[in-house]
Amino acid sequence: MEDIKFTTQEHLDIETITNDLVVLKNGAAVLIIRTNAVNFDLLSEIEQDAIIAAFSGLLNSLNFPVQIIVRSKKLDITNYLEKVKAIENRIKDPLLKVQAEAYRKFVQELIKRNEVLDKSFYVSIPSGGTASTPTGSPFDFLSALTGTKKATKRVNVDVPKLLKTATNELYPKRDTLTREFARINIKAKQLTTQELVELFFDIYNPVSLHDQRMRTNADDYRIPIVEPAILEE
Repeated sequence: MEDIKFTTQEHLDIETITNDLVVLKNGAAVLIIRTNAVNFDLLSEIEQDAIIAAFSGLLNSLNFPVQIIVRSKKLDITNYLEKVKAIENRIKDPLLKVQAEAYRKFVQELIKRNEVLDKSFYVSIPSGGTASTPTGSPFDFLSALTGTKKATKRVNVDVPKLLKTATNELYPKRDTLTREFARINIKAKQLTTQELVELFFDIYNPVSLHDQRMRTNADDYRIPIVEPAILEE
């Protein structure tokens, strides 16, 4: 069997995910924050104007680059419908049983006509390194998600040294953003290593089985992800 010289990992910009940071092959690191959403349409006009002004002030106060990512994901509510059906079967009251059945059928018809989407909101903060040079972007690693993937310029990454430098640089920026978001009643939380691994696993496996996720510790997947085994004949 001819040796395989290139693997999927060659096309990814991620070197590793550790210490709650995404380490890139170009020598930079990225911290990712997840935020909750604000139902803007339910606010009064005065409240909407206040939110817009506060968010504008937040952006103008930053002296470092960030990227805001909105991710829409189609939800599979099969398990939810199965639970509704199980509850329906346990109901003894005839009237309540009819109402439960009507609700289940209503949801089934609704998802046939409309996709049920879950929107997630993230803010990524890059560290320095080659990603901050004029020839590169701090967010090149996210371009793969939009179909504008560029060739990765890999450098020798000293991960322990990079993590120490990136932590000192990114944590104050994270704290600044968290405080600013709190002023407009938005909760912001840094993703952990496990959450980052699950996020990128889900991004790169969009057609995987529903409800499939990496339920064990992320460290257990270090070798299969970074150094895939190749069977030899």
